[in-house]
Amino acid sequence: MKRSRVPALITLLVLVFLHAPMIVLVVNSFNESRFGGEWEGFTLKWYERLWEADEVWESLQVTLKVAVSATLTSVLLGTLAALVLHRCRSWLQTAHQTLVTLPLALPDILMGMSLLALFVAIGMETGMTTLWIAHTTFCLSYVTMVVLARLQDFDFTLLDAARDLGASRWQATRRVLLPLLLPGMIAGGLLAFTLSIDDYVITFFVSGPGTTTLPLRVASMMKTSRSLPVINALSTLMIAGTFILGVISFRLQRRR
Repeated sequence: MKRSRVPALITLLVLVFLHAPMIVLVVNSFNESRFGGEWEGFTLKWYERLWEADEVWESLQVTLKVAVSATLTSVLLGTLAALVLHRCRSWLQTAHQTLVTLPLALPDILMGMSLLALFVAIGMETGMTTLWIAHTTFCLSYVTMVVLARLQDFDFTLLDAARDLGASRWQATRRVLLPLLLPGMIAGGLLAFTLSIDDYVITFFVSGPGTTTLPLRVASMMKTSRSLPVINALSTLMIAGTFILGVISFRLQRRR
């Protein structure tokens, strides 16, 4: 009996649908043509122009600073929130979980406007601090959900066994709980880092002078056709960086 080729065909179509835009973008980053309509020859000049675009690298520095700080904060707070939500069962914790997951359902434009209204009400000037608070706010929910899912399979009797064998509460947490939670924390951290780098709508509302992130810079560059090939080159480098991070995360989780 011959195997049906339909599943393989569907898989191929899905892969093409998902990755064809990225392949076109990468190819156009090496295309001599400015508009990418047709192939006019191989070139690296768009990467040279990207290297000379100081404003892009300044925006990248701002983006990385915000993403790293928001990721570290959200991983710490999200892990603690997940532990509390998993261990404590009461109506208060139900309300807590609802409030934590609420940013996942809110439209970005609504969240951006509400955060801006809050900062204006308390007299806080928009800048790096407001960016950090805003990005931590929406990253926190994702990290909490990822770590909470990891906790569903965790056997807390292991902590009791460690305590019975003479370990202190801190030793049991450091040597038993944290190693088992680490894959979930890494996955949540990578998700938060990616979301922070990619965010445009919320950042648009809470950024200030001198804090233009990479998505805001790319959006402004899109208004001129001369910048399109440079954007292709920048996007190709970001795709490569994301792929490398994914490989590192996969290997770290396999070791665990």
